[in-house]
Amino acid sequence: MHISYIRIRNWKNFKEADAQLGQRVFVIGPNASGKSNFLDIFRFLRDLADRGLKASVDEMRGGVSSLRCLAATRYSDIYVEVELSEGDRPLWRYVLEFNQDQATRPSVRQEVVTQGGQEIYRWAGSQETADPLLATQTALEQISLNKGFRDISNFFRSISYQHLLPQVVRDPRGFSATPVKDDPYGRDFLLRVLKTNEKQRKSRLAKISAALQGAIPQLEELDAEMDLSGVPHLVGRYRHWRPKGARQQETQFSDGTLRLFGLFWTVFEGAGTLLLEEPEISLHPEVVRRIPGLFYRINRERKTARQIIVSTHSEDLLSDPGISAEEILRLEPSQDGTKIKLADDADKSAMKSGMTAAEVLLPKAAPANVEQFTFAFTDDR
Repeated sequence: MHISYIRIRNWKNFKEADAQLGQRVFVIGPNASGKSNFLDIFRFLRDLADRGLKASVDEMRGGVSSLRCLAATRYSDIYVEVELSEGDRPLWRYVLEFNQDQATRPSVRQEVVTQGGQEIYRWAGSQETADPLLATQTALEQISLNKGFRDISNFFRSISYQHLLPQVVRDPRGFSATPVKDDPYGRDFLLRVLKTNEKQRKSRLAKISAALQGAIPQLEELDAEMDLSGVPHLVGRYRHWRPKGARQQETQFSDGTLRLFGLFWTVFEGAGTLLLEEPEISLHPEVVRRIPGLFYRINRERKTARQIIVSTHSEDLLSDPGISAEEILRLEPSQDGTKIKLADDADKSAMKSGMTAAEVLLPKAAPANVEQFTFAFTDDR
């Protein structure tokens, strides 16, 4: 199952926007156009199913007023609608509309669930007058109410955002004295690797090691182990003048090696939509050019393909000829909020003729007044 359609209103940068989504999506746009905020919509749905409306809005995102688009005018409710499909077949549609009540609590205005085109649940805002507290929780987060559509809740919980930071993977305790679960920045990453079923872990490590050898020719083998003090480690064996080669732990790995390993592992790990932010960081351009194809091949190794949504600025990543025009969402800022722009007929024609997304669509994502950045420093008097 994957998210095949999304529509949002008054969400951060976006006053109103919608888009069809495939199994692979590349989000491009200038700085501050809303790429991270677009990915955060999916994180919000995960948090909503996992921790509830209040925690997702107030504790994790600073409240309704922090979420609401600055371009919102008379109509100020925040609206999120998603469609979940299996292949080309739509299965579910989920709608949530919310604002804040007089006590500044997040308050549901509308919640609708549709299965196969038939509405099976609806919450109307007028019901709030009977008991205002009922509007502070969604049906999605309540097991007593979501029995008929728990598949949606389970799918949202499976959404994963990963943005591994090598320095965090190397020294997780330096960033958090207490254990952290499912940390997107990598504080529990090596523990997750080690806790994976041994047969599955060794199979994944062998495949990732083979893939990494294209970028790191000396690498022969990867493994994971726990030291005597209970600290997990990633271990690599490299070709060396010694008969048995040389061993290195993650503390000796380069930033690029750790990032690349993390990218590959996270595609294998989990089943829900995977959100990746600028996976090109710290990697050689020749490696970056092959990331989309490597993701595709790793997905083929899985029993079921995993939807991957990637934000990027990288010309190298978007130069992969296998990326189609339909896979690109271009964010365009305006005074009326950020718009989601799709490839037009001319773009599609150019790409069908052999040009890449980097040549056709990335130039359209450049900042509108980028020349001012240079001219601002021409006179230092």
